[in-house]
Amino acid sequence: MTMKVSPRVSVHVCLCNTRHGKEGCPQYNKREGLTHLSTTAAAYSPQKMKPEQQGAHAKMSTSSSPAVGLRAVVSFLFGLFIFVSTASLLMDRGRESQVQLAVEHRHLEVRVAAAGNRESQVRWTGELMGEAASGSGEKECDLSVGRWVYDNTSQPLYSGRNCSFILDEVACEKYGQNDTKYQHWRWQPDGCDLQRFNATKLLEKLRNKRMVFVGDSINRNQWSSLVCMVESSIPEGLKMREYNGSLISFKAFEYNATIDFYWSPLILESNSDNPIIHRVEYRIIRAEKIEKHASAWSNADILVFNSYLWWRKQRADMRMKVMYGTFEDGDAKLDEVEMVEGFEIALKKLTGWLETNIANKTKIYFAGSSPTHTWASDWGGDDSNKCLNETEPIPDAGYKGATTDYSMMDKAGEIFRPLEKKGIHVQILNFTQLSDNRIDAHPTIFRRQFAPLTAEQIANPSSYADCTHWCLPGVPDVWNLFLYSYLVHK
Repeated sequence: MTMKVSPRVSVHVCLCNTRHGKEGCPQYNKREGLTHLSTTAAAYSPQKMKPEQQGAHAKMSTSSSPAVGLRAVVSFLFGLFIFVSTASLLMDRGRESQVQLAVEHRHLEVRVAAAGNRESQVRWTGELMGEAASGSGEKECDLSVGRWVYDNTSQPLYSGRNCSFILDEVACEKYGQNDTKYQHWRWQPDGCDLQRFNATKLLEKLRNKRMVFVGDSINRNQWSSLVCMVESSIPEGLKMREYNGSLISFKAFEYNATIDFYWSPLILESNSDNPIIHRVEYRIIRAEKIEKHASAWSNADILVFNSYLWWRKQRADMRMKVMYGTFEDGDAKLDEVEMVEGFEIALKKLTGWLETNIANKTKIYFAGSSPTHTWASDWGGDDSNKCLNETEPIPDAGYKGATTDYSMMDKAGEIFRPLEKKGIHVQILNFTQLSDNRIDAHPTIFRRQFAPLTAEQIANPSSYADCTHWCLPGVPDVWNLFLYSYLVHK
């Protein structure tokens, strides 16, 4: 067992509030079809009156006379006006919206529409209610449809340099990424707001509970994000990280809470079960074997599955090997199926296990597919560069990368749906579309390299650029805000 205790740091989320929407936002203007925000500390004053209020005030001022009685009446009315205005301001605070501070460069407010068939996307998005998003409970709101807003005030939610539990494969600043613009984009859903993250509130929700992320390195990426989001609120000596084979545990002792990651990229037992040494090209799953993995997360109170990346075709003729039976019993049989068919086999076995073994009180989430950005021609770039040197999100509404497969999430929804009759709900988290636009947020060359680079790689950095995982702080923080909305506010 290894223990790592981090220094205590603070998460600063600064908000500037206004009750007047865009009109109250400092220097809000449109330029070249993109939203540009800039502000100074003096740009907005909560004491400013509306034009009609200023007009009323002017009338009272000009109509005053030397008469003491009239002057007293006017003073009374003006005092009453100030009192009513102040009361109105206080009552409206629940509807305040965030105002973003920006730095001086061309910032984009990237509007994202759901790609593909709207009905299909809603089917696997699940129903995110306004109560989960804004606390109002008045209307349904799809958190996955919105825009990226540059915000260097409330973003990022934590410091990547100060999070001692961050994984080296996504610690981009630590490995030389000095341009941290990618950390300052905030996801703004259309028609509602994501709840402001409160680490203490989440830890209280996790008190005496175990939360387990099950899946591949993308799920480990999300796990590392959540750990960094909460760890700074935990005092020194009351937290630790522990490695045990395929299991990584983060423990918050004060809350008796555990946030784990378990390596199981294909859900079922496979020849890729070693988190360090595994076969990427030649993959075999054991169609009837899930118990070994399930024993590691069967007692979890919250489960977050992610199994998508390893089912994607790396080449056109790639297929999944499926093993039935065992060599010990002499009935071993090896079959070969399309990758999506293997995905169905794995999820059906998982569904059967959940139906038999899981308690109704267990919260279960299945994460959407995380896009990769290895073909720059998708957004008008040069394929030889991959996502190297990209600095801003793709502005195109409804952008969909050629390798992003939404159909697999449709399939997951179909397979999990019969569990509803058993009282088991699997909530699919839809963050695929919003992530598809973030070509700027990958580690590229700014990460730990687990094997020495060759001379050819050094000469051509794009050849080893990582355009699959995500720098932290970054995009996975938004995925966890979706999860936070469900866990704390749903």
